[in-house]
Parts: sequence; structure tokens; C-alpha cells
Amino acid sequence: MKPEALPHSEPSICKNCGASTTGNYCHQCGQATHLHVPSAFEFLHEFVGHYVALEGKLWKSLKLLLFKPGFLTREYIEGRRVRYLEPLRLYLTFSIIFFALFKIGGLDFNVMSTDRDEMNRAAVESAAAVKDDKEATVQRPVTPEDLAELENTEKRIVDAATSVSPKLGRGTRELLDQPEKERSDALKRAFFGNAPYAIFALMPVFALFLKILYLGKGRTYGEHFLFALHTNAFAFFMLSLLILVPKGWGIVSFALIVWLTFYLPTAMRRVYGGTRTMTAVRWFVLMSLHFISLCVAALAAVSQAFLN
Repeated sequence: MKPEALPHSEPSICKNCGASTTGNYCHQCGQATHLHVPSAFEFLHEFVGHYVALEGKLWKSLKLLLFKPGFLTREYIEGRRVRYLEPLRLYLTFSIIFFALFKIGGLDFNVMSTDRDEMNRAAVESAAAVKDDKEATVQRPVTPEDLAELENTEKRIVDAATSVSPKLGRGTRELLDQPEKERSDALKRAFFGNAPYAIFALMPVFALFLKILYLGKGRTYGEHFLFALHTNAFAFFMLSLLILVPKGWGIVSFALIVWLTFYLPTAMRRVYGGTRTMTAVRWFVLMSLHFISLCVAALAAVSQAFLN
């Protein structure tokens, strides 16, 4: 009995590089051999998938990321990679989700409320109280001395900014002169426009801190950077959950904060080894340095409002 002939497809010409190829993909350049104009849904899926990972690898990687600290980093270092989502895509996915939720949640920049804003509010409250024949809530009227002190304070702020950069000084003066709402809107635009990039730029810095803390352990800088991507992706995911937790679910928020706190030292021990005591010391130093870096990055992001 003669064995059946193995089926084979006729060779075709790749429309991208012109190579003769068989199968679903060109062996020369990798382009698909069966092409069609994508539908609207396929265009949407490609667009979203370019920025946010949605495929099955995401869910498997997310499960391991959440409940096995450091496991994904170990897997990647030991060569088991194709079954999981790439570390950079994992980080970008959860950072985009976090900043989107953070923006929707409404970040309040009224912390930059100036004395002038307080004086304006006091004047409005006083006028309303007089109009309604009520006792004014303002402790005392604004005096020329108050205005002079305000001008001196704002001048010192502008002078300090000018000493750094004349452009920064001009921007600070213009920002201080704006109404409170416009000033708050400008700060929000600057923060959400620059913070994601500023914080991503901290990943190499985070890896550098790890490199210094684990000197002599034989770890390459690339391994530290990989660990930084995985642990910060986890942090973004947990912070996103904290934003979504309804008010009144304090026990859920508390549990998320506890796991967020203990996750990093647990991951550090799994990836780098070491005693609990030394891991705790390194974790404390790492968090202190990272907190300072985050403050600098946030300040740099918001400072763009003073320069525009």
C-alpha cells in the first residue's frame, strides 16, 4: 500500500520582498502571505493592541504577576519567555490604564491656591453675607498691608524661578496672575501630558538603584531593568484597583495596600536571594530613593506649565 502523498501548497510571491515562499508567512521578511484589507473592527483591534495588550498572554502573565512576586522575572532570565507577555508591553499596558483612571478620577491642583485666591474668596463671601443681611464670615477686611505682603511673596517666588531660568520666571509670573481655575487646568494639562513619560524615564534609574544595592551579586543591569518593569507594572495595576474600589470598601483597600507594600520585598528575595533582614534594608533604601525620584519627576512634569 502506497503512502498518501503529503499535501503541499503552491509557492507564492511575497508582495513585500518578492521572495518565493510557502505557508502563511514569508520566510524572508515575515509578512503574512494571505492579505486582505482589514475591517473596521480589525483596525480598532490593531490600534488598541498596539498600545494595550489584550491577548491571552496578558491574563496568564497577570495571574503570575499578581500572585507570584518575582516569578515572571525569573522565568524571563531563565529563558522561558514566549509564553508570557513582554515586560515592556506589560508595563505600558498597566501604566496607560492607571493614568487614564487617574485622569478620569479628577486630580485636584488647588493645592497651588495662592493668598490672592484666598483674598478673592473672602471678598466674595463677605459681599454675599452683606447682601443676604447675614453676619460676614470674614475675620477682617483685606488691608493695603496684606496686598503689599502678597506682592512681596509673589515677587520672591518669581525671583527664585528667574534665578533658575528667565523663561521659567516669566512663566511663573504669568501663571500666578491667572485665575485659580485656569491655573489649575494648566497644571493638570502639564501633569498628564508629561508625567507618564517622566515616570517611565525613572525605570532605568530604578534599575540603577538596584544595581548599586546588589553590587557584587553578579547581576547584569539588564536583569535589574527587567525586574523594574515587572514590579512597577504590578504597582500600576494595584494603584488602578485602589482607584476603582468604591468608598466604604475600606477592608478591600487595606488588603490591596498591604499586598502592595509586601510585594516588592517578596519579589526581591525570590529574584536576588538574601536574608529577610538584608532584603528589608535594601527595600527601605530603594523605596526612599524611588520616592525622591518620583517627586522630582512629578515636579518636572508640572513645571512645564510654567514654561509654556
